[in-house]
Amino acid sequence: MPETTHHPDFEHAIHTANIWLKAVSEALGTEDRHAAHRVLRAWLHTLRDRLTVDVAAHFAAQLPDLLRGAYYDGWDPSTVPVKYDREGYVDRFVQEAKVTAEEVPRIAPVVTGVVREHVSPGHLEAALEQLPHDIQAILLQPTG
Repeated sequence: MPETTHHPDFEHAIHTANIWLKAVSEALGTEDRHAAHRVLRAWLHTLRDRLTVDVAAHFAAQLPDLLRGAYYDGWDPSTVPVKYDREGYVDRFVQEAKVTAEEVPRIAPVVTGVVREHVSPGHLEAALEQLPHDIQAILLQPTG
């Protein structure tokens, strides 16, 4: 059997996703890439589900291929935007990221910062403008 090799585009997709995961891991102060992936995925899903279909798709175009797949995983565009408030946001984030509610105000803005560094200027802000102010406040609160 011939040796299996990955297509260069696939290698690039893996590399780019790993750059994002490494950035999230470092920003959270953990070496646990699985935890970083859960948190990033929760961040993406809780944002995605609160957006209109058009805004969600426009934002997704900024994501690396593999993260775009995670972003769309389980998405039902016929049910969005899902209306939830700060408490609903925190509950969903906790459930998906497997963190405590007390950790969300620290974790969510850290991930927001990483995403901001990796997407084109203005794209994150355009998505965040769709969110209620109480959820924006969680995602944008100062870290450090």
